[in-house]
Amino acid sequence: MRSICFSQDIHWSQFNDNQLFQNPANAGHFDGDYRFIANYRDQWRSVTVPFSTISGSVDARWKSLGYGLLFFHDVAGDGKFRTVELQFNASNQFKLTKDSSNLLRLGVNFGLNHRQINWNNLYFDSQYNGYIFDPSAPTFENFQSDKKSNYSLGLGALYEWRKHKRFSVISGFSAFNLNQPNHGFYSQEIKRDVRYSLFSKGTFQLNRQWDIIPSMQLSFQGVYRELILGGSAKYYLPSKLGDYKALHGGLWFRNSDAAYLTLGMDYQQLFVGISYDINVSKLVPASNLRGGFEIAIRYIINAFKPKKIIHRVCPDFI
Repeated sequence: MRSICFSQDIHWSQFNDNQLFQNPANAGHFDGDYRFIANYRDQWRSVTVPFSTISGSVDARWKSLGYGLLFFHDVAGDGKFRTVELQFNASNQFKLTKDSSNLLRLGVNFGLNHRQINWNNLYFDSQYNGYIFDPSAPTFENFQSDKKSNYSLGLGALYEWRKHKRFSVISGFSAFNLNQPNHGFYSQEIKRDVRYSLFSKGTFQLNRQWDIIPSMQLSFQGVYRELILGGSAKYYLPSKLGDYKALHGGLWFRNSDAAYLTLGMDYQQLFVGISYDINVSKLVPASNLRGGFEIAIRYIINAFKPKKIIHRVCPDFI
């Protein structure tokens, strides 16, 4: 018997700290020269074989252009269903006003995707003889393939209004898998649904030491819908000799799925954030409220730019 199932792309709780996955227009959109981001997520460990996802990205900018690479590796379920993807992202910035307070960025995404499953790890009804499970019994399944590779295309745009560094609003829209690649392992074509994502994030200074950062993300992919609402508070620690240090704490809610807490810290150009999902869906009897753990690490490099020294030639008579 053959069954049809539906799936969606991976997702992150700390969606604001995996910018290239969120929107290709985010490539090069930061204060600095080079940005490195690493993410790790582990979920459903209390329910089944844990789903594990790692991701890494690097992006940079040159004048108004931004460019970067994103890699992620995801393993899910008993069959070790593995997804490996490499994405190239590029963007261009347009100033809507002379003072650069209003910016528009347009981005493009190209991804190479590989999926693979281990059929030997799965169990089938034919291996139960009515009394016990016999792993040596034949499955009577004819697997045509255990791997599939394809490519994907995506587009994105974002708008930013910035009064100053601690008072800004940024919103964006993106669409991935526009070519709807086939990810079926059999001869039947199973198209990968287009993933649409809309996000908005604000940074508002309350006083010298506190900022509030509300945010939301809405995602659509086939029959799947995800809405994340929440926000965090940022506290600037007293600094000496110009050291920059800040603490983050936030509370978020993912519709019909989970509530989660986030904690983070900035130290100079380094940021480390952690989150934990508290499952509140219909899976609670199995999950015991336990969802997933996630960590995000970001490091920004500011390249040293020596000042240009202009030499003046003085006349001999001076």
